[in-house]
Amino acid sequence: MNDKTVDSIILTGIISKLTKAIESLPVEEKIEWINASKVALHESSPFKNEPVDCVLWVRNEDVRANDYNPNSVAPPEMELLAHSISSDGYTQPIVSWKTEDGNEVIDGFHRHRVGKECEEVQARVNGYLPIVTIMEDRGGRNDRIASTIRHNRARGKHKVDSMADIVIELKRRNWSDKKIGKELGMDEDEVLRLTQITGLSEMFADHSFSEAWKAEMYTEEELIDED
Repeated sequence: MNDKTVDSIILTGIISKLTKAIESLPVEEKIEWINASKVALHESSPFKNEPVDCVLWVRNEDVRANDYNPNSVAPPEMELLAHSISSDGYTQPIVSWKTEDGNEVIDGFHRHRVGKECEEVQARVNGYLPIVTIMEDRGGRNDRIASTIRHNRARGKHKVDSMADIVIELKRRNWSDKKIGKELGMDEDEVLRLTQITGLSEMFADHSFSEAWKAEMYTEEELIDED
């Protein structure tokens, strides 16, 4: 019997004992130990840099929406999503970021709503939600916003006015048009157009315009004098 076979027998025995021990626990403790086991295995996984390698179940009250998501789902599509999760179960986890007071949704806001608001689903999953956590080096607010937008745009879902607000916020956080375009999957012209929607001239400070674009600024008194 070679070492590989011995290791396999030992590991099989450990897994068998672990599953039997977990099976006898109350639901909350069972979920806690299953999560702990997943995290431990994830640390040794060749896919440890892939968030989907470690899907955990957390209480739905510990998962909250972010304050910048520009995605919107019409009522019929929302009903279909609820029906899909009711019929097929959760086939996609909610993408989140770990915060001091829980988990902030990066992608999956409507999946998270279904798990909280649909009584049938909530009962079936015991008031928990499936989540994956984005990589730690993507935890800054700018990075989280960019991640949400990429998820939305990959599905072709985002509201223009909300996108414009996000572009403005990123510019105020000193992201250049080039960086915004790269991170959000836009070209610089699209970034510029979204900036223009807001009507905030301060956001055009890094753009060069011809003399035809320049306008004199007058005070109210000066305009009255000229009249």
